[in-house]
Amino acid sequence: MSNSLSKEFLWGGAVAAHQLEGGWQEGGKGISVADVMTVGKPGQERAITNGVMPDEYYPNHDAIDFYHRYKGDIALLKEMGFKCFRTSIAWTRIYPTGEESEPNEAGLKFYDDLFDELLKNDIEPIITLSHFELPYNLVTKYGGFRNRKLIDLFVKFAATCFTRYQNKVKYWMTFNEINNQANYDSDFLVFTNSGLRFKPGENREEGMYQSAHNELVASARVVKLGHEINPDFQIGCMIAMGPVYPATMNPDDVLAAQKAMEKNYFFADVHVNGFYPEFLKKYWARKGFDINITPQDEADLKAGTVDYIGFSYYMSHAVKKNSETPFDDMTPQNSQVKNTYLEASDWGWQIDPKGLRYALNWFTDKYHLPLFIVENGFGAYDKVEADGKIHDSYRIDYLREHIRQMILAVVEDGVDLIGYTPWGCIDLVSAGTGEMDKRYGFIYVDKNNKNEGTLKRSKKDSFYWFKDVIASNGENLK
Repeated sequence: MSNSLSKEFLWGGAVAAHQLEGGWQEGGKGISVADVMTVGKPGQERAITNGVMPDEYYPNHDAIDFYHRYKGDIALLKEMGFKCFRTSIAWTRIYPTGEESEPNEAGLKFYDDLFDELLKNDIEPIITLSHFELPYNLVTKYGGFRNRKLIDLFVKFAATCFTRYQNKVKYWMTFNEINNQANYDSDFLVFTNSGLRFKPGENREEGMYQSAHNELVASARVVKLGHEINPDFQIGCMIAMGPVYPATMNPDDVLAAQKAMEKNYFFADVHVNGFYPEFLKKYWARKGFDINITPQDEADLKAGTVDYIGFSYYMSHAVKKNSETPFDDMTPQNSQVKNTYLEASDWGWQIDPKGLRYALNWFTDKYHLPLFIVENGFGAYDKVEADGKIHDSYRIDYLREHIRQMILAVVEDGVDLIGYTPWGCIDLVSAGTGEMDKRYGFIYVDKNNKNEGTLKRSKKDSFYWFKDVIASNGENLK
């Protein structure tokens, strides 16, 4: 299939600092929310402990030791032909508690060295400022982003990063998958997104909306500030995209799917348009929610709209209206049904390549901004054969079909797409379960869920396949 991806198209891979760096107390780093989460398993979220406990295992503490091994890992990315590499800056490496008056020079120097190594290898850094790495001190002291004080603290952190790396990083994103917290019933998602720990009897939904508002204001202020520091910066949001389909042609199901999409993606409305959609303001009024939004907040949101939309895509959802749930309250979490047309991964994630094309078109039709697929991938159990090889044809199949749909969206639908960075290009700690055995990478890391292994890196079959995909700019997908 011929395609018209530009020569500047950014092929690469994506990770997050807390999921691969390790070195959790090195160079003056402080404790983040990721450092107090234990190991879960399929269908079971990670436990969140009250601080670091001596008898618990925290997989992010050591991760895959990228902190000490990044040069060798970047050499492997270079061998694959990466044009870019998406990672994040651990907030607690720069401000260990989030409140210091001066940044930690050792942390700043680490990212100087990392970015220099990437650039030396002709790999563009794509940087997320907050990827589930909120300083834990800001949770225990202020209750996370429910407190407006965190707006100023995040802006200070971002200003430090923008100023320090203004000549090394062009593409930035503010908050990773900011809309995950729309599932406010998940302790894990609201904790990692906003540092929320709800008290008994607290209205979780109202608390989520207030925290999300504070994050959106912080993001907008940071976008405006970044453009002032370097007008050439491209600063985007980052949205978790899982399109919601109606389970049937019943108009109730169609409307339920529409309402679920609204509830999940109003975050993008605010990032792009600079104001809240009318349906949400009406919803808040009906619910009696008192969200503290000041006139200055409204001005900030309008002045700090994003340059592009970064998003993750792993799966789609299908919903069916049930009689107990009002349309207002429809979400994929309370009305999801199995899509019988799709297969699923070992973790129950439905595999829907055409859903990626749908998502690209939905974003384009609604927002008319450049898009960047900054996460897409297939978590699976990998087997190392006796000869040391890893035959991950299932991963190649998944990525091939998604890339085909991505190219169709560009060639036939006219989507403006910046790049494609599959998630977990090197095996790392799973965000949701803390597992190592849930693997996404082109590069195998010898470590398991029990913290056993040598950390040796090995190339999977997908390593060589993706290398050919990049070299052909998407032409060779065999």
